[in-house]
Amino acid sequence: MTTLTDAPQKAPSDRSQTLPAPKYLRIFGVGRDRVVQYAILIIVALFVIAPIAPILYQSIRSKPLYDATGAFTVDSYVKLFTEAGFGQVILNTAIFAVLTTLLTLLFAIPMAVLVVRTKLPFGRLLAGSMQWPFFISSLLLGFGWITLYGPAGFISVEVQRLVGFVPWNLYSIPGMALTEAVGLAPIAYVFCANALRQSDASLESAARVCGSGPLRIVFQVIVPLLRPPIVYASILIFSMSIETLSVPLLYGTPVRIEVFSTFLYTHGLQSIRPDYGVLASASTIILVVTIATVALQAKVLKNAQRFVSVRGKATRPRRLDLGWLKWLATVLIVIYVVFGAALPILGLILRSFTLIFTPLQSPLKSLTLQNYQTVFTYQAYIQSIYNSVIIAIVGAILVSALALVAVVVARRSTFRFARAVEYLSLAPQAIPGIIVGIGFFWAFAIMPGGSVIQGTLAAVIIAFGLRALPTAFGSISPALMQIATELDNAGRVIGADWVGVFARILRKLLVPAFAGAMLLVFVTMLKEYSAALFLSSANSNVIGTTMLELWVQGNTGSVAALATIQIAITAVVVGLANLLMKEKKDA
Repeated sequence: MTTLTDAPQKAPSDRSQTLPAPKYLRIFGVGRDRVVQYAILIIVALFVIAPIAPILYQSIRSKPLYDATGAFTVDSYVKLFTEAGFGQVILNTAIFAVLTTLLTLLFAIPMAVLVVRTKLPFGRLLAGSMQWPFFISSLLLGFGWITLYGPAGFISVEVQRLVGFVPWNLYSIPGMALTEAVGLAPIAYVFCANALRQSDASLESAARVCGSGPLRIVFQVIVPLLRPPIVYASILIFSMSIETLSVPLLYGTPVRIEVFSTFLYTHGLQSIRPDYGVLASASTIILVVTIATVALQAKVLKNAQRFVSVRGKATRPRRLDLGWLKWLATVLIVIYVVFGAALPILGLILRSFTLIFTPLQSPLKSLTLQNYQTVFTYQAYIQSIYNSVIIAIVGAILVSALALVAVVVARRSTFRFARAVEYLSLAPQAIPGIIVGIGFFWAFAIMPGGSVIQGTLAAVIIAFGLRALPTAFGSISPALMQIATELDNAGRVIGADWVGVFARILRKLLVPAFAGAMLLVFVTMLKEYSAALFLSSANSNVIGTTMLELWVQGNTGSVAALATIQIAITAVVVGLANLLMKEKKDA
């Protein structure tokens, strides 16, 4: 097939010679493409460096930053490994993160391929249900799992009665990893599913012509083309596993299993006199590790043109028929959805309507609305719901827009700092939410006028937005990588500059990925809470911080009520988003 880059050039007609060359805005002699690219670089750099710089500086200071008498020293690093027991924390964190990543990919990749590229019974229902575990806060997912699968959980008690023992231990690193993987699998699923929906099926057709069966096409054609979304998802999930707090706090604390996030929590928030030097040095080490993983990701995806599957002409994918295996695949997906998310959600909802939730008594005997009355009686709880919704809506729009332009700059421009834009956009994966809160707390305290932002919703939006930026970037980037550069070349042939190509060609092709990124960012920011522990005030608390306060107090009923409200808000937003996208397709 002849492409635009190697097609013979025709002599220009007389009419084309009379057309004036397009004129674009120039600022101080610099083209608008460079203005936009440098602006994105500066914005992303400030966004990322603001919380990191105080942490790096604190790690080599002998006293807190507010104490001007501090001296430069590396004693915090020495103390970290000699007195704080950080070596065991690193080992526990590494095992937990690796196991979570492997389990997540084991769930997500087969399900994405099966749902998108094969004929499954109830395929649309399964596709929608696969994403729901991500919409639940990991704090509440862990609480739901304890209710069902903990030592005194409903299912554990029944299994104990039937077989005499419980074949699992939720309060262990594998138990933590399994719960976290159920909550994170939808991220990898969305990345892979979006790539599969946009990819050209010509390679599959060629394999089918050569006599390949459905299983061979899946393993030798479809799965190898999924390397970009798999790599992005793996790095993101590994980083999220390192910094997640909820599940390790619920499962690990009772049995003294400490990972990085709980180490920071206990030595920071729960300590009467926090050692900021130790916290900063621990965060610096994790930052270096994550930067190394991002560099590895870039090396793996170096030859990205090998994975291009969307060109100027593409064929519609033809779903594969797996025969009787489709029923087995459907059963496995149903097991994941029902036992991983549906039953814990149901238990959580039931808990919100009961005074006591125990397998020793039927929940129907203690039905009540008292938990919701408690939530809607106190203005602070109502304000936290309102704040979370505002933060999620504003953040979804701003962060997704920033990520969209950053992806195009990083992947589709000749900008000399394009790779720096990508690294900076993915760097927040390395910063745990607690440290983001600490870093921005110090940044707002140091910067001129920062005290005006401190404790406001704007501060929380900035911190949560930083945490969500890698999610948005990782969601959009694989979709762009599958759009061939020949489309860019076509735009330049007719005189468009880089901004014109983005505005008239790439922007329209990336609308589905942008919409998916907005949804992911909304859910991420609605669930987020750890950074707000240091940044929020009495008027800027969010649902997550309120639930954590109630959980620490033992008020699990109100926690369940707030969780149910959060799930309802998410369901409404996701439902409206799907309805709008469906109407757009029909139009």
